[in-house]
Amino acid sequence: MDHVKALLMNIFIAGTDTGAASIIWAMTALMKNPTMLKKVQEEVRTLVGKKGKVDEDDIHSLPYLKAMIKETLRLYPPAPLLVPHKTTQRCVIDGYEIEPQTVVYINAWAIARDPESWENPEEFLPERFLGSDIDFRGQNFELIPFGAGRRGCPGMNLGVATVELALANLLYSFDWELPDGMKKEGVDTDALPGLTMHRKNALCVVAKKY
Repeated sequence: MDHVKALLMNIFIAGTDTGAASIIWAMTALMKNPTMLKKVQEEVRTLVGKKGKVDEDDIHSLPYLKAMIKETLRLYPPAPLLVPHKTTQRCVIDGYEIEPQTVVYINAWAIARDPESWENPEEFLPERFLGSDIDFRGQNFELIPFGAGRRGCPGMNLGVATVELALANLLYSFDWELPDGMKKEGVDTDALPGLTMHRKNALCVVAKKY
């Protein structure tokens, strides 16, 4: 039972940290792209109307919101190096010999910005996922913010649902602006080093009740 409790605690802690980072990165991207901010808010508010809040069942009817979150996870993966792996046998990749028991890190950040896989990889373009079958669940290796296979993130579904619901309600309930005198070009995307990719500088925005 103690092992079960410890596992659940790890899932909740990891999901909280990475989920919060993803929401902040999404808001960062939207503040740098006010047209996209307006578009996703219109989608959410048109669907929800005067109900007062976004419910989990509403999320499936918000394709632009889901595309925007996918693009956030592509450009700003919360765990850019995933979790460490270890080789079980000798292998050769692109001419490099990797011995057994070697610790290997997968650079999901670099994979998601590879120009051979993505058009305009440095640009925030949620539209690239509209009508696309590419997903982050480990089947499309150009987008693996949660890893893949048996070592994939066990809290992926919980984390994504939390981010989708929280972000949808933030966009529904508030109008968002930059502080007086600040322009969208002034919103930086500098990140701190670490297992979870957080912004180096706090994101400062003004929320006004909708």
